[in-house]
Amino acid sequence: MADDSQAESGGGLYERRIGTPRTTDEVNGYWLFGFGVLLGLAGVVVFLFTDSETTTRGIGYALAALAPPFIMLGAVIRFPLRRVGTSLGYLGTAVSVAGVVWFVNIFPDGWFTASGDPTVIALYGIGLLLIGLAGTVVPLLSDPVYEDYERMQTETTATAAERDETVAELEATREELEAARTELDATRDELSDAEGQAANLDAEAESARAETAALRESKARFELFEDASGRPRWRLRHRNGNVIATSGQGYSSRGKAQKGLHSVRRNALGAGVLQIQTTVAEAEAVAADDGPEPDDAAEPDVAVPSEDEEIASAAAFELYADAGDEWRWRLRHDNGNIIADSGEGYASKSNAKRALGRIREHVAAADYLRIDPAAFEVFTDAAGEWRWRLIHENGNVLADSGEGYSSRSKARQGLESVRSNAAGAGVADLDAAGDGDGDDSRGGASATFELYADAGDEYRWRLRHRNGNVVADSGEGYTSKAGTEDAIERIRDHAPDADVLEVGNAAFEIYDDAGGEWRWRLRHRNGNIVADSGEGYASRSNAVGGVTSVKENAPGADAETVE
Repeated sequence: MADDSQAESGGGLYERRIGTPRTTDEVNGYWLFGFGVLLGLAGVVVFLFTDSETTTRGIGYALAALAPPFIMLGAVIRFPLRRVGTSLGYLGTAVSVAGVVWFVNIFPDGWFTASGDPTVIALYGIGLLLIGLAGTVVPLLSDPVYEDYERMQTETTATAAERDETVAELEATREELEAARTELDATRDELSDAEGQAANLDAEAESARAETAALRESKARFELFEDASGRPRWRLRHRNGNVIATSGQGYSSRGKAQKGLHSVRRNALGAGVLQIQTTVAEAEAVAADDGPEPDDAAEPDVAVPSEDEEIASAAAFELYADAGDEWRWRLRHDNGNIIADSGEGYASKSNAKRALGRIREHVAAADYLRIDPAAFEVFTDAAGEWRWRLIHENGNVLADSGEGYSSRSKARQGLESVRSNAAGAGVADLDAAGDGDGDDSRGGASATFELYADAGDEYRWRLRHRNGNVVADSGEGYTSKAGTEDAIERIRDHAPDADVLEVGNAAFEIYDDAGGEWRWRLRHRNGNIVADSGEGYASRSNAVGGVTSVKENAPGADAETVE
């Protein structure tokens, strides 16, 4: 009895037209049955067109006599018999064939027309009897307690494969538990340190909360500027744009203007300070002229600082409405350069503010993703399911999982299946299948790329495993079949050697765009782009410098609305 792996290698036309065979004997039985039918039909045709008692008439008799043994053998070996039953069926067929050969040798001169030859008839009949015993009696006499060697070997192989898969999943789970244990230990240490410092910070926190409450109630901010004559001044501007207070006179130096401002600020505690930086030479001149500035002059230009501390920043967030009446934000350095922007518009000002808040939350701790030239990224989507995608160093998504997984380890198994099967997978052009073209299937491959046209007349691809599961898809449509074929080749080239990136809450991606310039973007682990560079850089190092500037300035940058 043949096993499943043998059946997979010998299905051929039978598998395409009838169904997937469980054993090679099932396929062989079908062909033997058909062969027996053809022999019988050939014997009838020869009989009709030949004269009696001639050698050709004998051949017609022989062909007709061969039909029953082969038809019976074909039916018998399709049963799931023990090897002894199958062997007995083949032996009976051989005996019957020997009787027919004997008949051909003695017909017509040695054949008795009335009674025939007893030896030939007996030999032929014994063969038919053996085939009948193989299909009826032998299965009843076999002991079902013992399995034959091939079946045991097949089940042992399947069990070993399942065991290896379970071991791999347990190993991945163990690694996740180790990582979680490490994070818990680090968190425990941080909590211990925090508890040790809590007693000393109570008094400071209370005063900071009181001042912060006042700051949050403020609807105005101070601005330091130079008037037309170049003299430093200050003014208090309401958030609606109106100037509600001004210094009324110029100061001889920036330091004196700040002293005047802080004198007023002590009586209007809620107003934040927006400082407009001067050049280094001007700052040195101020220090030489007026001495050190007051302690609180070093406060940052943050309208609403955090409860516990204020973070120095040399940049400010600007909220504004674009030409399409969508709200956007940009991070502008004090030197006037825009070092980051939202990359997309928002339907409301509150949505833009929430996006800005996510930047402050994630930007400082975000890692760098190094992709060379492509890498797999494992992440959780909005529904909390695990997914993977294959991204190129230029930022394009080459492939994605197409479905969600219940755990990180299962998502890793999915991408490993793509990594191991993509290079050897053939291409089946479903759009051209009716013409018999476009089939680049590779013998022995465990998966196949299917190229097809979707409902919108765009071309797509999907990678289907031989078990029927779709393990990857293009994720987007292509305008031409050639573009889809090029995308498949990129998957074949990059997937086998692509690394797997582990993303925390967010990470920076540095890539070169279609124009050959280097850019960066901040990608959340759910796949959304929450910020980008807004402009290209001449070199990768300049783009890295831009990221560094954003990481330093964004967490403490003030937010102001630009009309």
